[in-house]
Amino acid sequence: MYQNDLVGLAFVYGYVIVLLLFTEKVVSKRYPVAARKFLHIMTGNIAFILPLFQTRWIMAFLAAGPFIIFTFLMSPYSPLKSLRGKTSEAGHGLGLVYYAITWTVLAYVFFDHREVIAIGILAMSYGDGLASLIGSRYGKRKYVVMRDTRSYVGSAMMFVCTFVLLVVALVFYAEPLSLKGAAYLLGIAGVCTVVEGATPFGLDNLSVPFVAALLYWGLFVG
Repeated sequence: MYQNDLVGLAFVYGYVIVLLLFTEKVVSKRYPVAARKFLHIMTGNIAFILPLFQTRWIMAFLAAGPFIIFTFLMSPYSPLKSLRGKTSEAGHGLGLVYYAITWTVLAYVFFDHREVIAIGILAMSYGDGLASLIGSRYGKRKYVVMRDTRSYVGSAMMFVCTFVLLVVALVFYAEPLSLKGAAYLLGIAGVCTVVEGATPFGLDNLSVPFVAALLYWGLFVG
Protein backbone atom coordinates (compact mmCIF):
# COMPACT_ATOMS: atom_id res chain seq x y z
CA MET A 1 0.00 0.00 0.00
CA TYR A 2 1.38 3.36 -1.00
CA GLN A 3 1.48 6.41 1.25
CA ASN A 4 -0.90 8.33 -1.01
CA ASP A 5 -3.44 5.52 -0.72
CA LEU A 6 -3.33 5.81 3.06
CA VAL A 7 -3.87 9.55 2.77
CA GLY A 8 -6.76 8.95 0.36
CA LEU A 9 -8.41 6.44 2.70
CA ALA A 10 -7.99 8.84 5.63
CA PHE A 11 -9.59 11.67 3.66
CA VAL A 12 -12.51 9.53 2.46
CA TYR A 13 -13.35 8.02 5.84
CA GLY A 14 -12.67 11.26 7.69
CA TYR A 15 -14.90 13.22 5.33
CA VAL A 16 -17.75 10.70 5.52
CA ILE A 17 -17.61 10.54 9.32
CA VAL A 18 -17.67 14.33 9.64
CA LEU A 19 -20.47 14.53 7.08
CA LEU A 20 -22.57 11.91 8.89
CA LEU A 21 -22.10 13.65 12.24
CA PHE A 22 -22.89 17.07 10.80
CA THR A 23 -25.99 15.73 9.06
CA GLU A 24 -27.23 13.91 12.15
CA LYS A 25 -26.41 16.55 14.77
CA VAL A 26 -27.02 19.78 12.84
CA VAL A 27 -28.91 19.42 9.56
CA SER A 28 -31.45 16.82 10.66
CA LYS A 29 -32.49 18.94 13.66
CA ARG A 30 -33.22 22.02 11.57
CA TYR A 31 -34.24 20.42 8.28
CA PRO A 32 -35.31 16.83 9.02
CA VAL A 33 -36.94 16.27 5.64
CA ALA A 34 -33.94 17.50 3.65
CA ALA A 35 -31.23 15.96 5.85
CA ARG A 36 -30.87 12.67 3.98
CA LYS A 37 -30.86 14.40 0.63
CA PHE A 38 -28.16 16.75 1.94
CA LEU A 39 -26.11 13.68 2.82
CA HIS A 40 -26.73 12.22 -0.64
CA ILE A 41 -25.55 15.42 -2.34
CA MET A 42 -22.52 16.20 -0.20
CA THR A 43 -21.14 12.68 -0.42
CA GLY A 44 -20.46 13.52 -4.05
CA ASN A 45 -17.49 15.65 -3.00
CA ILE A 46 -15.55 12.40 -2.76
CA ALA A 47 -15.08 12.91 -6.51
CA PHE A 48 -12.43 15.50 -5.63
CA ILE A 49 -10.48 13.12 -3.37
CA LEU A 50 -9.88 10.51 -6.07
CA PRO A 51 -6.49 11.88 -7.29
CA LEU A 52 -4.91 10.90 -3.95
CA PHE A 53 -5.18 7.18 -4.72
CA GLN A 54 -2.44 5.27 -6.52
CA THR A 55 -3.83 1.74 -6.45
CA ARG A 56 -6.95 0.48 -8.19
CA TRP A 57 -7.99 -2.19 -5.71
CA ILE A 58 -7.49 0.09 -2.74
CA MET A 59 -9.78 2.76 -4.17
CA ALA A 60 -12.39 0.25 -5.27
CA PHE A 61 -12.39 -2.26 -2.43
CA LEU A 62 -11.08 -0.38 0.62
CA ALA A 63 -12.32 3.16 -0.04
CA ALA A 64 -15.59 2.51 -1.89
CA GLY A 65 -16.57 -1.14 -1.35
CA PRO A 66 -17.01 -1.10 2.45
CA PHE A 67 -19.65 1.60 2.12
CA ILE A 68 -21.92 -0.92 0.39
CA ILE A 69 -22.10 -2.85 3.66
CA PHE A 70 -22.09 0.26 5.83
CA THR A 71 -24.95 1.99 4.01
CA PHE A 72 -26.97 -1.23 3.92
CA LEU A 73 -26.61 -1.54 7.70
CA MET A 74 -28.00 2.01 7.96
CA SER A 75 -30.84 1.37 5.52
CA PRO A 76 -34.44 0.42 6.40
CA TYR A 77 -33.51 -3.20 5.62
CA SER A 78 -30.72 -3.38 8.19
CA PRO A 79 -30.71 -6.29 10.63
CA LEU A 80 -29.35 -3.85 13.26
CA LYS A 81 -32.24 -1.98 14.86
CA SER A 82 -29.96 0.73 16.28
CA LEU A 83 -28.80 1.72 12.79
CA ARG A 84 -31.90 0.90 10.77
CA GLY A 85 -33.20 3.76 8.61
CA LYS A 86 -30.34 6.17 9.28
CA THR A 87 -29.65 6.78 5.58
CA SER A 88 -33.10 6.23 4.12
CA GLU A 89 -34.59 8.67 1.63
CA ALA A 90 -38.28 8.98 0.91
CA GLY A 91 -39.21 6.03 -1.28
CA HIS A 92 -35.57 5.05 -1.84
CA GLY A 93 -34.47 3.01 1.13
CA LEU A 94 -31.45 1.57 -0.69
CA GLY A 95 -30.49 4.80 -2.45
CA LEU A 96 -27.12 5.21 -0.76
CA VAL A 97 -26.39 1.48 -1.11
CA TYR A 98 -26.78 1.84 -4.88
CA TYR A 99 -24.61 4.93 -4.63
CA ALA A 100 -21.80 2.90 -3.00
CA ILE A 101 -22.16 0.11 -5.57
CA THR A 102 -21.76 2.51 -8.49
CA TRP A 103 -18.73 4.19 -6.96
CA THR A 104 -17.09 0.79 -6.38
CA VAL A 105 -17.69 -0.39 -9.95
CA LEU A 106 -16.63 2.91 -11.53
CA ALA A 107 -13.51 3.07 -9.35
CA TYR A 108 -12.38 -0.35 -10.49
CA VAL A 109 -13.26 -0.06 -14.17
CA PHE A 110 -12.15 3.53 -14.79
CA PHE A 111 -9.31 3.86 -12.28
CA ASP A 112 -6.92 5.16 -14.96
CA HIS A 113 -9.39 7.91 -15.90
CA ARG A 114 -10.43 9.51 -12.63
CA GLU A 115 -12.46 12.15 -14.44
CA VAL A 116 -14.83 9.41 -15.66
CA ILE A 117 -15.39 8.22 -12.09
CA ALA A 118 -15.92 11.81 -10.95
CA ILE A 119 -18.46 12.47 -13.69
CA GLY A 120 -20.52 9.45 -12.65
CA ILE A 121 -20.36 10.39 -8.97
CA LEU A 122 -21.23 14.06 -9.52
CA ALA A 123 -24.10 13.37 -11.92
CA MET A 124 -25.52 11.01 -9.32
CA SER A 125 -24.95 13.15 -6.22
CA TYR A 126 -25.42 16.77 -7.19
CA GLY A 127 -27.51 16.28 -10.32
CA ASP A 128 -29.94 13.67 -9.07
CA GLY A 129 -29.84 14.94 -5.48
CA LEU A 130 -30.63 18.57 -6.26
CA ALA A 131 -33.31 17.49 -8.73
CA SER A 132 -35.12 15.70 -5.92
CA LEU A 133 -34.52 18.42 -3.33
CA ILE A 134 -35.62 21.36 -5.48
CA GLY A 135 -38.34 19.41 -7.23
CA SER A 136 -39.99 18.32 -3.99
CA ARG A 137 -40.06 21.91 -2.73
CA TYR A 138 -40.89 23.94 -5.83
CA GLY A 139 -42.15 21.47 -8.40
CA LYS A 140 -45.90 21.90 -8.71
CA ARG A 141 -46.33 20.20 -12.08
CA LYS A 142 -45.69 16.49 -11.69
CA TYR A 143 -45.35 13.41 -13.84
CA VAL A 144 -45.40 9.78 -12.77
CA VAL A 145 -43.21 6.92 -14.01
CA MET A 146 -44.22 3.51 -12.61
CA ARG A 147 -45.54 5.02 -9.37
CA ASP A 148 -42.50 7.28 -8.90
CA THR A 149 -43.55 10.95 -8.91
CA ARG A 150 -41.21 13.59 -10.28
CA SER A 151 -41.57 17.24 -11.21
CA TYR A 152 -40.66 19.23 -14.30
CA VAL A 153 -38.81 21.73 -12.12
CA GLY A 154 -36.77 18.91 -10.64
CA SER A 155 -35.92 17.54 -14.08
CA ALA A 156 -34.85 21.01 -15.24
CA MET A 157 -32.62 21.29 -12.17
CA MET A 158 -31.19 17.86 -12.95
CA PHE A 159 -30.21 19.01 -16.43
CA VAL A 160 -28.63 22.30 -15.34
CA CYS A 161 -26.77 20.88 -12.32
CA THR A 162 -25.48 17.87 -14.21
CA PHE A 163 -24.09 20.04 -16.99
CA VAL A 164 -22.45 22.46 -14.53
CA LEU A 165 -20.90 19.65 -12.48
CA LEU A 166 -19.60 17.90 -15.60
CA VAL A 167 -17.80 21.12 -16.51
CA VAL A 168 -16.49 21.44 -12.94
CA ALA A 169 -15.16 17.86 -13.09
CA LEU A 170 -13.27 18.50 -16.33
CA VAL A 171 -11.80 21.75 -14.99
CA PHE A 172 -10.74 20.06 -11.75
CA TYR A 173 -9.07 17.20 -13.62
CA ALA A 174 -7.45 19.63 -16.10
CA GLU A 175 -9.15 18.05 -19.10
CA PRO A 176 -9.42 20.23 -22.24
CA LEU A 177 -12.89 21.51 -23.08
CA SER A 178 -13.79 22.93 -26.48
CA LEU A 179 -17.12 24.26 -27.73
CA LYS A 180 -17.73 20.87 -29.30
CA GLY A 181 -16.91 19.23 -25.98
CA ALA A 182 -19.32 21.57 -24.17
CA ALA A 183 -22.03 20.57 -26.65
CA TYR A 184 -21.32 16.91 -25.87
CA LEU A 185 -21.64 17.65 -22.16
CA LEU A 186 -25.01 19.27 -22.78
CA GLY A 187 -26.04 16.11 -24.59
CA ILE A 188 -24.83 13.91 -21.71
CA ALA A 189 -26.72 16.08 -19.22
CA GLY A 190 -29.84 15.80 -21.36
CA VAL A 191 -29.64 12.01 -21.59
CA CYS A 192 -28.99 11.73 -17.85
CA THR A 193 -32.06 13.89 -17.19
CA VAL A 194 -34.24 11.60 -19.31
CA VAL A 195 -32.75 8.51 -17.65
CA GLU A 196 -33.32 9.96 -14.16
CA GLY A 197 -36.91 10.80 -15.01
CA ALA A 198 -37.64 7.44 -16.58
CA THR A 199 -35.91 5.11 -14.11
CA PRO A 200 -38.38 3.61 -11.60
CA PHE A 201 -38.07 2.15 -8.10
CA GLY A 202 -35.21 4.43 -6.98
CA LEU A 203 -32.79 2.74 -9.36
CA ASP A 204 -31.64 6.09 -10.79
CA ASN A 205 -28.70 5.94 -8.36
CA LEU A 206 -27.52 3.06 -10.52
CA SER A 207 -28.64 4.16 -13.98
CA VAL A 208 -27.59 7.84 -13.93
CA PRO A 209 -23.91 7.45 -12.94
CA PHE A 210 -23.31 4.53 -15.29
CA VAL A 211 -24.96 6.33 -18.20
CA ALA A 212 -23.02 9.55 -17.51
CA ALA A 213 -19.69 7.72 -17.22
CA LEU A 214 -20.21 5.53 -20.29
CA LEU A 215 -21.37 8.43 -22.45
CA TYR A 216 -18.38 10.52 -21.43
CA TRP A 217 -16.03 7.59 -22.07
CA GLY A 218 -17.51 6.98 -25.51
CA LEU A 219 -17.48 10.64 -26.57
CA PHE A 220 -14.22 11.85 -25.02
CA VAL A 221 -11.94 8.93 -24.18
CA GLY A 222 -12.73 5.71 -26.01
